[in-house]
Amino acid sequence: MFRQLLRAALLLSTAISVVTAIPTISVKGAKFFADGQQFFIKGLAYQGTPSDPLVDTTQCQLDAKAMQTIGTNSIRVYHANPLVNHDGCMKAFSEVGIYVWLDLDTFNTTIVETSPAWTQEQFFAFAAVMDVFQQYDNLAGFWIGNEVINTASGSPAAPFVKAAVADMKSYMATKKYRQIPIGYSAADIAALRPMLQNYLACGEDLKQSIDFFGLNSYEWCGESTFESSGYANLQNLTHGYPVPIFFSETGCNMPTPRTFGDQAAIFGPYMLGTWSGSIIYEWVQETNDYGVVTYPNGQIYSGAPVPVQPDFDTLAKVWKGIEPQGVAESDYIPT
Repeated sequence: MFRQLLRAALLLSTAISVVTAIPTISVKGAKFFADGQQFFIKGLAYQGTPSDPLVDTTQCQLDAKAMQTIGTNSIRVYHANPLVNHDGCMKAFSEVGIYVWLDLDTFNTTIVETSPAWTQEQFFAFAAVMDVFQQYDNLAGFWIGNEVINTASGSPAAPFVKAAVADMKSYMATKKYRQIPIGYSAADIAALRPMLQNYLACGEDLKQSIDFFGLNSYEWCGESTFESSGYANLQNLTHGYPVPIFFSETGCNMPTPRTFGDQAAIFGPYMLGTWSGSIIYEWVQETNDYGVVTYPNGQIYSGAPVPVQPDFDTLAKVWKGIEPQGVAESDYIPT
């Protein structure tokens, strides 16, 4: 089954056109770069459904334009189907300057904490996704896993995550694809900080190490501060980290309405030199009340997005007031 999936994805990837509209994202030391300038993520989690959200071109165009109005430059997609065409959606986001951070695992191929394994079948499924999406210039990076380890006792799963990184990097090199960064998105488990982030990034052979680390953290709630929120501690644990690190999910919604005050801290003087931005959870409103838009008739991805207020306008105001000044790639020497 997985070999058939891989063959079909390979055929599809050779039959569709390449989207070339914006500079690709690369990693140098602890920073992202695009077209020679440091890149900071202002992103939104874009899923809200068990289905692939990158297949309906018209819907993607509507969402992309709405995201553009609030200053979005990235989306995170948790699952995609490698057997369908994604040209229209990837182009829609590329045309408004939005990059895609995509999980390599499909809907049933993730590494599982309670019974960790990295099998040939999983490898074929991950490879099928890579084959299809590597062609898009606005594919910013791949996730090797999302919250695979969510308890301190789940640490034995970590070597399987690292094995998956090594195999997918090797496959990328064998296929002569461009060097697309591969990272991991972690649950914010205090008992594992900073050991997990360090373990995944360490090693003399960088082919086995992640290229970036994402943290799903909801520590900053309401009118908080850099110190009282816990962000000061997170900053201390990541000082000198050798690869880019950013918030792969954030946006605590207790209390409401959200102020997104953590964005000023993430892009401010305390964290700007270490962190590369954040992804707000999430775009579409679900029962958990984290969304910044709804859709007509309450059906997800069913037309022009309707802003959830005041969150939509608040996020737009916050992001538009933030213009992080990074370093030119030519001036940056990693230590």
